[in-house]
Amino acid sequence: MKKVFGFGLIAIFTLAIVMYASDDPVRTFEGEVSDSQCAMNVHSLTRSHQEMLKSRSHGNTPAECAIYCVEYLGGRFVLVSGKNVYRLDNDDLVKKFAADKVKISGILDAKSESLHVISIDRIH
Repeated sequence: MKKVFGFGLIAIFTLAIVMYASDDPVRTFEGEVSDSQCAMNVHSLTRSHQEMLKSRSHGNTPAECAIYCVEYLGGRFVLVSGKNVYRLDNDDLVKKFAADKVKISGILDAKSESLHVISIDRIH
């Protein structure tokens, strides 16, 4: 009888683990691809590229500014979505969307506020 009860508990726990693991953690996020320097007010007071573009030292467009900050100032590509800023993990994929409004399918790591990008598309 104890063996049957033990196997029953194991079966219940195994089923619970399988059901939990099958939940799809992929979510959709919308916002603008920026760089962490501008989006987190490292060198911007407005969470935008405007101050850097006025100096003309970081490019002439928001996209050029974001790419410059990532390549030369230690920034990271981020998604600015309302008041949230999510670090993006795939610079090679994200770079061509700098300063664009996008929809991203990805997996959020809530602790680090980073987003593993699975796919990204421009919003027109």
